[in-house]
Amino acid sequence: MSIGRSRRQQRYITVRSPATLMVVVLLHFCSAAPLLNALAPRDGIARTRDIAYASGLRHTLDVYAPRAAAAPAPVLVFFYGGGWTSGSKETYRFVGAALAARGVLVVIPDYRLYPAVHFPAFMNDAAAAVGWAYANAARFGGDAHRLFLMGHSAGGQIAVLLALDPGYLQSVDLSSGRDICGVVGLAAPYDFQTVGSADMTGIFGPKQEWSRAQPIDHVTARAPPMLLLAGRDDRTIDPHNTLQLAARLRAAGVSVRDELYPDVGHLTLIEAFGSPLVFLAPAREASLQFVAAHAACGG
Repeated sequence: MSIGRSRRQQRYITVRSPATLMVVVLLHFCSAAPLLNALAPRDGIARTRDIAYASGLRHTLDVYAPRAAAAPAPVLVFFYGGGWTSGSKETYRFVGAALAARGVLVVIPDYRLYPAVHFPAFMNDAAAAVGWAYANAARFGGDAHRLFLMGHSAGGQIAVLLALDPGYLQSVDLSSGRDICGVVGLAAPYDFQTVGSADMTGIFGPKQEWSRAQPIDHVTARAPPMLLLAGRDDRTIDPHNTLQLAARLRAAGVSVRDELYPDVGHLTLIEAFGSPLVFLAPAREASLQFVAAHAACGG
């Protein structure tokens, strides 16, 4: 669930220009994240690093704000993946910068990880980060009443569970039905029965307790609109997670759009948010369109 690329994923890249060929060659020899971060847009973006959203270790966040926006920007809190055991906000600068360049105020928090903590500690961290974003968005040119959540892989589980289990946001005086305009889930585990790459018992406790953490078990008609994306070639998280959660939401009357991209793997989906690799999957554009379509929710 970390940034990288398998040989299987590499073969699905279509080389469309000399510049693209150069990117593909570089990715063969190094991790995608440093390259994507090095090429991330900088003009028109203000990045503020290492802001404390709570006391203690791993309770800082980075903010990516559009400069000189004509109106307060929609706010999106992004949670990265890493199997609940690894990850860093710095690794995903390319995600924050790419979305901020298109007019979205992006907040990327770190959160505590297993084995230092167990569920629900990282959920409490995530809720605190969203509470911070709501309270402080205006300082950075954002509109707290147009608040979105997004997460990839394990971060998608966090983002979607925040929206579906009301207790977490209630702990910071927010309500998903009232205060969250929408959620973007990217290749996330919504049903743990299909996750085999992490120490699920260590992270979430005995199997009979997993329902507390499985987003699919918390669906109600009060859920905010959702965009659920995954790759058909995902070998890390079964893409049926996306289809099953979408079906459950749709049956409850929740507005949801789901899509599986052909020839796209687990890491390709998030790498495609970086401008050099945007041709790999239309996930970035779909996410921006989703934010634009629901950004009037807060009036």
